[in-house]
Amino acid sequence: MVTLVLGLVLFLGAHSVRVFADGWRTAMVARVGEKAWKGGYAVVAIVGFGLILWGFSLARHDPVVLWPQPPTAVRHVAALLVLIAFVLLVAAYVPGNQVKAWVHHPMVLGVKLWAFAHLIANNTLADLVLFGAFLLWAVLDFRASRRRDRAEGTVYPAGRPSRTAVTVVVGVVAWAVFAFWLHASWIGVAPFGRSL
Repeated sequence: MVTLVLGLVLFLGAHSVRVFADGWRTAMVARVGEKAWKGGYAVVAIVGFGLILWGFSLARHDPVVLWPQPPTAVRHVAALLVLIAFVLLVAAYVPGNQVKAWVHHPMVLGVKLWAFAHLIANNTLADLVLFGAFLLWAVLDFRASRRRDRAEGTVYPAGRPSRTAVTVVVGVVAWAVFAFWLHASWIGVAPFGRSL
């Protein structure tokens, strides 16, 4: 569990600098340069992500069960939430889509849904630590991002239906590929066979 927590501290810590210390981040970028900042940020995030994967894998070998396994219906609700999260993730990268115009920060909102879905569908301490940490981070980041948008007067373009259709189709296809094939081979759990 220590490895998992350390990974979360590094990964989410790197992704939280703009949330909690935006002024310090701006000063550091000015001092060391944008490339050096991004390089250091990337190294910390990659090491943290690797530790998260390793730590979660170790924790799954000797799980601490906190409550009974949720019913099958909860797994289906979780799958639907993750489907929406995939569409939101794609919306962060497809320019000119209406989803981004509506929610402004689709990736962070997608992380919120992904983490919440996995929290309700699982029952171990490792799940609570991993997905709870990501959910808390996403809630704080989303709030900080919306506050920054208001302070800076950020206006998001309305978006076009054709770009929105591309966003939804790519998100649904990516979700299907991950849910029905990659999740089992990469994570070791088949979402529609066992818990997420």
